[in-house]
Amino acid sequence: MPSLIDLVRSGRTAEQHAPWRRAIVDAKTWNLAASELASGQWSLLGLWGEQAMVHTAILDDETAEVAVLSLGCPDRRFPSIGQHHPPALRPERAITDLFGLTAEGSPDARSWLDHGEWGVRHPLGDPIASAGASTAYAFLPAEGPGLHQIAVGPVHAGIIEPGHFRFTASGETVVRLEQRLGYVHKGIDGLMTGAEIDRAVRLAGRVSGDSTVAYAFAFSQAVEAALGVNVPSRAVWLRALLAELERLANHLGDIGAICNDASFNLMQAHCNVLREGILRAADVAFGHRLMRDIIVPGGIVRDLDANGRAAIRTAVDDIKRRFPELIELYDNTASLQDRTVTTGIVPAALAKQYAAGGYVGRASGRAFDARRRPGYAPYDALRFEVPVLEDGDVNARVWIRIREVEQSVSLTGQILDRLPDGPLRAPVSADAASREGAALVEGFRGDILAWIRLSDGRVERCYLRDPSWFQWPLLEAAIENNIVADFPLCNKSFNCSYSGHDL
Repeated sequence: MPSLIDLVRSGRTAEQHAPWRRAIVDAKTWNLAASELASGQWSLLGLWGEQAMVHTAILDDETAEVAVLSLGCPDRRFPSIGQHHPPALRPERAITDLFGLTAEGSPDARSWLDHGEWGVRHPLGDPIASAGASTAYAFLPAEGPGLHQIAVGPVHAGIIEPGHFRFTASGETVVRLEQRLGYVHKGIDGLMTGAEIDRAVRLAGRVSGDSTVAYAFAFSQAVEAALGVNVPSRAVWLRALLAELERLANHLGDIGAICNDASFNLMQAHCNVLREGILRAADVAFGHRLMRDIIVPGGIVRDLDANGRAAIRTAVDDIKRRFPELIELYDNTASLQDRTVTTGIVPAALAKQYAAGGYVGRASGRAFDARRRPGYAPYDALRFEVPVLEDGDVNARVWIRIREVEQSVSLTGQILDRLPDGPLRAPVSADAASREGAALVEGFRGDILAWIRLSDGRVERCYLRDPSWFQWPLLEAAIENNIVADFPLCNKSFNCSYSGHDL
């Protein structure tokens, strides 16, 4: 079996790409990479295109090495990775929709992001005028006696992003779930192209609003890698503080929301109080409840003063005091456990195959956290554990969140205790040369991949991959053989991002 680095060395190395290697390979090497992904030795981190080339980022699970392989598509075709490795199917369909590059051999050639309403096909490749009338989407068939279909969405009750779910059920038991996404496609790829760095980082922070810190973090690290920028120590540590505050707010909100979907709204009320405390502390400390537009290439734009530090400590101390009682309440409420235990199981093999990040992967035995492997500062100097469970059900995904709240509380305290003095931002300057950078940052849902090519201080191509790309398909598997009424509970336990996925 060739190593990932062997494959990279067999191609033509792309210059000015950091911190990982990128190689331009031939179709044979591309297919070999697809075979190794299918064998389970490597994990697919991302798959994206441009006008005449496709790229894939791959993680070697054993060595934690990451590399990017690129394949030219002069005839606008490339060998499908998805025919060997199903996690690649949806990214390949998105590549076709956006750039008009065809994945040869793919078992699923349906449009994914393009619903026929853009007025143009392949807008980022060689655009073709479209009639503008959407056609019926061909959902996969399910056959058997007594089966019926239930269509849910794309518009949902309450304030929630749109997505369509097509259930095939036998009575109350779900036989198949198929998703239809893309309703909140914002054209981030197109908006990024040609943007100046300062505007581009703002766009990155708006890919998925609940992960604005993590996206700005990943984008900024990719730019810094491309340009060789050394971020001041104080900014490095404050970035981690921002990321942990974002993680705390989202996990607390999710724990409460999952319990609410199991008809236990008392838990949600208490969790929302703790979440609100974090958001208010963030507003005091950084001037924005969600901490948007604080992280930028080169560092951060707002310092932490004594008032901000005190507000964060107060909010974290409140969690330390009150959260253990909530954990006990969750664990000792029999009616709640009856809904969450053994519901919506994701098998460990599927979590590994799809390289599922965050609480989805860790609840099913995949012990991956980008803060540790490949890793980045300042987490290499901080003490924390990566909680992992094997059950793969709703209950396990709740418990991973619980343990991560505990770890983030600890990390927040360590950062505040050890925060160094110094400047907040290093200068960022780009020359006319084309430079490329990449980064993998741990958001609250899991790892976020950012890849960028800069030329003359502007973005030539930027790809941002949300963890939800590899989590949404697992929700389809998790709900099979569960009852329809448990879907909201399963869905909330995943809490995948529509916006982050739809770009």
